[in-house]
Amino acid sequence: MKQLHLLIISLCLISTFLSGCGFKDIDKRVFISAIGIDPSENGEGFKVTLKIALPIGSVKDASGAKYAYFSKEGETIGESLRTLETHTDKVLEFGHMKAIVIHEKLLADGVKEYMDYFTRRGDIQLIAYIIAARPTAEDVLKTEPSTEAASTVSLFNFFDQTGTESPFITTAFLFQFRRDYYGKGIDSFIPLMETNEDKTELRVNKAIVTGLNDKFLVLSSIQTKYYNTVFNEKSGFDYKVKSEDLVLMLNIDNIHTSYKIITDGNEPVSIKVDVKMIGIIGQSNKILSIDKLDEYNKISSKTIEKKLLDFLKLLQEEKLDPGFGLRYRATRLNEEGLFEKWKEAYPSLPIDLNVDVQLKSTGAIE
Repeated sequence: MKQLHLLIISLCLISTFLSGCGFKDIDKRVFISAIGIDPSENGEGFKVTLKIALPIGSVKDASGAKYAYFSKEGETIGESLRTLETHTDKVLEFGHMKAIVIHEKLLADGVKEYMDYFTRRGDIQLIAYIIAARPTAEDVLKTEPSTEAASTVSLFNFFDQTGTESPFITTAFLFQFRRDYYGKGIDSFIPLMETNEDKTELRVNKAIVTGLNDKFLVLSSIQTKYYNTVFNEKSGFDYKVKSEDLVLMLNIDNIHTSYKIITDGNEPVSIKVDVKMIGIIGQSNKILSIDKLDEYNKISSKTIEKKLLDFLKLLQEEKLDPGFGLRYRATRLNEEGLFEKWKEAYPSLPIDLNVDVQLKSTGAIE
């Protein structure tokens, strides 16, 4: 009994040093869906915009998605967010934030100054999407398409494979962006999201390539498709093929890509890329014959090979690396000066590209 009394007294004394519960009810929180980062309009620093999802009583009764928007300028991202905490009576909850939208100018000027904040903050998920914005991140966040449902954010549907699926759309996560940006032998490819003047429509069919040393390139829609062909193996492509007076539109269902760096010792001498495509002919300006399928395969392979090769050479000219250098480093023993050899050789390395198109049919009619 004496030991029991001592235990009870000890527990009572210990309890006086315990702090109270820090949990806040859900009605004391607001959930951030996305954050936008723009250059400051008044000088140095940043303009931070938050897209906050407002609670609704019933999805069936809601007429559309409802959001609130807070914006604040500051010298740093953290300073702006601290000030925004005073603009609402509730706690800003970032645990459900899935998109970081960045003005394209900030990507061109380098991201070291502000991206470090997002990776160090523990309540921001590393699987948040990184999206470049045009004309501004604030405009993209405030665009509410008429097709947006009350229970979803259309901004996310472009990238999570639950909504639209397009070969023109590139997806980049926060962890992936940071890894590629600072990685040696690979640069970051980020989707570029645009909005119209009325802020009623979002479009994602371009990409931006950025890396260290302020390297920066905006890819067109077609170039973005070529990138997704070679490095993301995205299907659902339509390729236009022309040979003399024959014009074909190919529907590509399956793509497989492999590549390796050919070396002499540890000296890179060429890049070998093999691309295999399987699909059908979706449209033609002439009557086709199934007996000439091999001929159509050769014509298609030659045409697509030239287009992809031109794209890869463009990246070389801009000294932007889609991952060839990373493959070179990963398949060689690390030694002093290995990466420097690659950087010096990459812009002038010959690319041995082989495209093999295998058409299954000429479509429903011949």
